[in-house]
Amino acid sequence: MDQKILSLAAEKTADRLQKFLQTLKEDDLANLLQNQAVKGKAAGALLRAIFKGFPCSEEAGALRRLKIYSCCVQLLESGDLQKEVASEIIGLLMLEVHNFPGALLVELANEFVDAIKEGNLTNGKSLELLPIIFTALATKKEDLAYGKGELSGEECKKKQLINTLCSGRWDHQYVIQLTSMFKDVPLTAEEMEIVVEKVLTMFSKLNLQEIPPLVYQLLVLSSKGSRKRVLEGIIAFFNKLDKQHSEEQSGDELLDFVTVPSGELRHVEGTIILHIVFAIKLDCELGRELLKLLKAGQQGDFSSNICPFSIALFLSVTRIQRYEEQVFDLLKSLVIKSFKDLQLLQGSKFLQNLVPHRCCVSTMILEVVKNSVHSWDHITQGLVELGFILMDSYGPKKILDGKTIEASSGLSRMPNQHACKLGANILLETFKIHEMIRQEILEQVLNRVVTRGSSPITHFIDLLSNIIMYSPLVLQSCSSKVTETFDYLSFLPLQTVQGLLKAVQPLLKVSLSIRDSLILVLRKAMFASQLDARKSAVAGFLLLLKNFKVLGSLSSSQCSQSIGISQVHVDVHSRYNSVANETFCLEIMDSLRRCLGQQADVRLMLYEGFYDVLRRNSQLANSIMQTLLSQLKQVYEPEPDMLPPLKLEACILTQGDQISLQEPLDCLLCCIQHCLAWYKSRVMPLQQEEEEEEEEGFYQDLDDMLESITSRMIKSELEDFELDKSSDFSQSTGIGIKNNICASLVMGVCEVLIEYNFSISNFSKNKFEEVLSLFMCYKELSDTLNEKAGKGKTKMANKTNDSFLSMKFVSDLLTALFRDSTQSHEESLSVLRSSNEFMRYAVSVALQKVQQLKEMGHVSGPDGQNPEKVFQNLCDITRVLLWRYTSIPTSVEESGKKEKGKNISLLCLEGLQKIFSAVQQFYQPKIHQFLRALDATDEEEEVEVSVTQRAAFQIRQFQRSLLNILSSQEEDFNSKEALLLVTVLSNLSKLLEPSSTQFVQMLSWTTKICKENSWEDASFCKGLMNLLFSLHVLCKSPVTLLRDLSQDIHGHIGDIDQDVEVEKTNHFAMVNLRTAAPTVCLLLLSQAEKVLEEVDWLITKLKGQVSQEIIPEASSQATLPNHPIEKAIIIQLGTLLTFFHELVQTALPSGSCVDTLLKDLCKMYTILTALVRYYLQVCQHSRGIPKNMEKLVKLSGSHLTPLCYSFISYIQNKNSKSLKHTGEKKKEKTAAGPTAMARALRETKPIPNLIFAIEQYEKFLIHLSKRSKVNLMQHIKLSTSRDFKIKGNILDMVLQEDEDEDEEGTASEHEGQNKEPAKKKRKK
Repeated sequence: MDQKILSLAAEKTADRLQKFLQTLKEDDLANLLQNQAVKGKAAGALLRAIFKGFPCSEEAGALRRLKIYSCCVQLLESGDLQKEVASEIIGLLMLEVHNFPGALLVELANEFVDAIKEGNLTNGKSLELLPIIFTALATKKEDLAYGKGELSGEECKKKQLINTLCSGRWDHQYVIQLTSMFKDVPLTAEEMEIVVEKVLTMFSKLNLQEIPPLVYQLLVLSSKGSRKRVLEGIIAFFNKLDKQHSEEQSGDELLDFVTVPSGELRHVEGTIILHIVFAIKLDCELGRELLKLLKAGQQGDFSSNICPFSIALFLSVTRIQRYEEQVFDLLKSLVIKSFKDLQLLQGSKFLQNLVPHRCCVSTMILEVVKNSVHSWDHITQGLVELGFILMDSYGPKKILDGKTIEASSGLSRMPNQHACKLGANILLETFKIHEMIRQEILEQVLNRVVTRGSSPITHFIDLLSNIIMYSPLVLQSCSSKVTETFDYLSFLPLQTVQGLLKAVQPLLKVSLSIRDSLILVLRKAMFASQLDARKSAVAGFLLLLKNFKVLGSLSSSQCSQSIGISQVHVDVHSRYNSVANETFCLEIMDSLRRCLGQQADVRLMLYEGFYDVLRRNSQLANSIMQTLLSQLKQVYEPEPDMLPPLKLEACILTQGDQISLQEPLDCLLCCIQHCLAWYKSRVMPLQQEEEEEEEEGFYQDLDDMLESITSRMIKSELEDFELDKSSDFSQSTGIGIKNNICASLVMGVCEVLIEYNFSISNFSKNKFEEVLSLFMCYKELSDTLNEKAGKGKTKMANKTNDSFLSMKFVSDLLTALFRDSTQSHEESLSVLRSSNEFMRYAVSVALQKVQQLKEMGHVSGPDGQNPEKVFQNLCDITRVLLWRYTSIPTSVEESGKKEKGKNISLLCLEGLQKIFSAVQQFYQPKIHQFLRALDATDEEEEVEVSVTQRAAFQIRQFQRSLLNILSSQEEDFNSKEALLLVTVLSNLSKLLEPSSTQFVQMLSWTTKICKENSWEDASFCKGLMNLLFSLHVLCKSPVTLLRDLSQDIHGHIGDIDQDVEVEKTNHFAMVNLRTAAPTVCLLLLSQAEKVLEEVDWLITKLKGQVSQEIIPEASSQATLPNHPIEKAIIIQLGTLLTFFHELVQTALPSGSCVDTLLKDLCKMYTILTALVRYYLQVCQHSRGIPKNMEKLVKLSGSHLTPLCYSFISYIQNKNSKSLKHTGEKKKEKTAAGPTAMARALRETKPIPNLIFAIEQYEKFLIHLSKRSKVNLMQHIKLSTSRDFKIKGNILDMVLQEDEDEDEEGTASEHEGQNKEPAKKKRKK
C-alpha cells in the first residue's frame, strides 16, 4: 500500500492520489504511517504524499490532515523513532503548519496545551512544533471561535492560549524546553510578564542543578522584555535560598536533611552569575537594568535587591569595562550609606522604634568573600579592587606635626573608619582564601606604603602586618617584593619605616635572605646624609635586637609586642641557632655604638630603645650597660667635690652661630636608671642564685655615679649651672638658646633622679628629703623659665613639655602620697606630703601622661608602647585620683590654704575627666575591667556586676559633688569644676545601657537639675543641656523638650512686637536672660537640625519603598494608609513647627542665632516640601492623604508662614536701623560703615533662600491639592513679600529726611565722600 501511495504521489496531478486516500480508513492510514516510521523506511516520503493527498482547501481534507498531524505528534512522543526519522518528520510537520486553517490551528494548539497541563508528554520532542503553531496563529487574520466568544487569531493566541498554558501545571522536566520554546514565539509585553512570572515560580520546584540552564534560557528570553523582573526574580530566589541555607547551618546540628550542601549551592550560584554576566555583555539593556537595581537598593530599603548573591553579581560585572567604574562607585556609596544609616539609627531611639534593624552591607560583602572559596574566580579581582577603593577613599587623610588628622568632621569620621576597616577586612580575607591573588594584594599594599610617604598609611601597615601574621611562610614566595621595598627605606618618613619594619618582623624569623637584605639596607642608611634615614637605621637595628633572642635570655612574658609567629610550625631557631644570634646581635650593637657620635635625635632614639632591647634580650645587658656607662663618663665629673656633677658644656654643640643639643643627657640618665632598675630586679637575683660573678662591676659603678650626681645636684645652686634669674633665656640670642637647652637638661636630670631615688629609697626618710630637694631645684628652674616666658612672650615654656617620669612611677608615687597608710611609712612620707607643690606636681605629671595617651595613643617612657601595662597604670592612677577628689573636695581644700597654682582636687578631677574619655577611646573592650579596678570594695567571690551598675555607682559620686557645688553661694560657685563634673558625667553616662533603670534615673536627675537651677554661667549651661539632650535622644525624640525650651526663650527675651507682653513659662530654670541667647538658642537649633535630618532620612526611605512597591493597588489601599512611619513624621514636624513658631516670634539678638534660625527654617520648609512630594507619589497609587497631614498643612499656614514673613521684616528693620546708626557715626569712624554693611549683607543672605523654600512648598501644595481632590490651600494665604509695591507715605518721609540732612551737612569731607562715587561712574 505504501508503494502505491508513493507511486501515485510521484504523478504530476494529485487527483488519483486523493481518490485512493479517501478510500482508506483513517486508522489504516495511521497504522501504515506508524509502521513505516518505526521501521525507519521512507516515512518522510510517505508523510509528504499523505499531505499532498489531503489538501487544506477542502474541509474534509483539512480534518483528515489534522488527524494525521496528531498521530505524528503521538509517534514523536512515543520515543520509538530513530533520530533521523524523527527529525525528518518534525521538519515536514513544521512546513505544513502554515497551511492549516485558523480554527484547526487553535484545535491543534489546544491539544498541545492539554498534553502539557496533564503531563502526557513523554519526551517533549514534539514541543519544537508549538512555537511554529503559535507563530502561524498570530499571522492568521480571520476570526476564530475560541471558547464562547469570537476573537481574531492574534488575540486568541495572546489572551487565551498563553494564559491557559501558564496557568496550568508544568512537568518540571519540560520547564527548560518550554522556556526555550517561548524565545521563538513573538510575544507582547503583557504576555512576556505572564511567561516570566510562570518560569520564576518554577524555580523552587526544580532541582538545584537544573536551575542554571533554565536561567540561561530565561536570560535569552529576556531580550524580548521584562529584564528587570527577570533579574529581580533570580536575585530574590537566591537570596531566599541563601537565608534558608544559613538558618539550617546555624540551626540544629543534628538535622539529617540539609536541603542543599553548601558547595553545590555556591557552584550553582557561580554558574548563574557567569550566565548573567555573559548575557549583559550581549545585551546592554540588561546591564542598565542591573545598575538601576543597585541604585534603587541604595536609595530605598535595600533588603530586596542587595544580598550576598547580588553583590557577588555586581562584583563580577565589574569585569566588563563599560560598567566597571559605575558599579564600584555605586558599591562604594552603598557601603558608606549603610554605615551612616547605622550610625543614625544607633543615635536615636525614635528611629530604632520605627525602623527594624537590618543586615549591614559589610556583613554581606564579607559573606561574599567567604563564599568565593567555591571557585568564584570571576569575583576575586572585583573584591580586591573594592577593598583598595574603600581603603583609599576612607582612610585617614592628613598629617600634622606627625599626628594623623581626620579630614572629615567628628560625626562622619566613624562611618569613614568603618568603611576603611571593611576594605582591609575584605583584602585580608581574600588573601587568606585565594592563593592566585596573594602576590597582587601584597604588591599593591607595599606600593602604597612606599609611594604615599606624605599621607598617613597606618591602615595599610596594619593590613600588611595582619597579612604577614596570618602566614609568614606563605610570604616567602613573595620575598623579592619585600626586599625591593627595603631599598626605599631611607627615603620614607620615620613613622612609616617603624610601622613597616614592625609588620615584616615575623618574616625576618623565617627568611634569612630577607633578613640579610634588610641589614645591608640599614647599614647603608646609618651613614646616609638625611637625618631621617639614620633614625630609620637605628629603629631597624633596635627592632632586630629585640626579636633575635640570645641563648640564656629571660622569657619574654613581659614583652610589649607579641612576635606572633603562630603559623611558623618550624622551630624559629633551627636554621640559625642561638650562638649565631649572639654573634649577630653583638655585630648590630657594634653598628649602634657608632651612632652615639651622631646628632642628638639619633642618640635619643637609641636611648629610648635600649630599655626594650634589654627586657627582651637580657644576655645583651653587659654590652648595653657598658655602652651607656662609657657615654655617661664623657659628661660625668669624676671629682667627688666638683659642682655641678655634670659637664653641661659637653652636651652642647656650637657651630658658628648655630647652637644645638648634642648629647641628650636627661634621656641618657633616664635610660640608665630604667635599665639599672630592671637589671637589679630581674637579672641579679638569678645571678646570685647561681654564683657570684665579677660581672656586676658596671652596675656598681653606675649606682655610685647616680648617688654622687644626686648628692652634688642637691648641693648645686642654679648659679653653678650659670642659670639664674638674671640669665638670658630669649630665643633670639645664642646665649639664650644655650641657656634654654641647659635648663631643660637640668630639669630632666632632676626628674630622672627623683624617680631613681624614690625607687631605691625603700621609704627611707633621708632619701625622701633628697627627692624633695631635687624637686625644689626642678621647680626653681621651672618657675624662672615660666617667668621669663611670661615677660618675653616667647614659647620657651613648651621646652619642658614631656616629663621624664615613667607612668609606672607616677602611679606608684600617687599611691604612696595619697593612699599609703602603712604605719612604718608614715614618718618618711610626711616629708613629701608636707609639700603641697610636690603633690600638685605629681598629679599634673599624671595629667600630662593621660593627655599624651589621648593625643598619641601611647605614652613616653618604658612600657609606654605596651597597651596592657599602660592600662594597668591608668587603673591605679584613676583609683588614687578618684579617692583624693571624693575624700577632699575642692571647697574644703580651698578654704584651708590660699596658694597660687591650681587646686589639687581640681587637678584630680581634670585628670579623671581625661582618663574616662581616654579609656573609652582606646580601651573600649576593657571598660568592665577598668570599672572593677576602681571599686575598692570589690571581692573576688562576688556575683558578677554589670558595667551599667558599676558606672551608675561612679555617677552617683560625681552627682553628689555637683549638687554640693550647686548648693553653694553664688560667689563661691566654681564654674570650671562644675563644667568638668558635667563632662565626667557625660562620659560615664555613655556606659549606661539605655534600657536600664539607672539610665532613666540619670535622665530624670539631669532634667531635674536643669529645671531647678538657674546659674548664669553660659559654658556650664551648655554642658548640662548637651548632657540632657544626649540622654534624651536615647529614650525618645526630643521634640517636646525643644518646644518647652523655645517657650522659655521666648518668655525671657521678649517678642519681636514690643507691644506684645509674653507670658513667661518657666519649664527650665537653666534658661535665663544670660543663657537664653545665644547659648541655649543655638543648642536647640542644632538639635532641631538633627531631628529634621532624621525626618528627611525617613521620608527618603518611604519614597524608596513607594517606588519599589509591586503591591497591586487594591491591596495597597488596605495596607498602607496608617503607616506608622508616616504618622511619626507628621507628629515630629508638627511639634517642630510649634518650636519654630515660638522662636520666630522671639526678639533674638542679631548674629549667629538669627543666621542659624533662618537656615533651619529653610530646612524645615524643604522637608515639608519633600513630604508633600512623597504624598504626590502616593496619590498615583490611588491612595488619599491622611487627615493628620491636612492638619499639619493647616498648622504651617496659620502658625509658621505668616510669622516667618513678619520675622524677615523685623530683621530688615533692625538692619536698616543699625545701618542708619552707623551712618550717623560715620563722621567719627569711617571704617565702621563697610563692616556694618558686610554684617547686614551676611545676615540677610539666608532670607531669599527661605522665601524660595516657602514658595516651593506652596507650589507643590497646589499640585497635591489638585491630585488628591482636597483643598489644602484654604488655610494658606499666598505670600506677597516679593510683590513690588511703593508705599508713598514712607517714601515721602525718607526723602524729607534726606533733604534735612543735606541742609545740615556743611563739612566738605562729607561732600567729598558723596561726590566720589559719581566721578568713578563717569570714568567707567
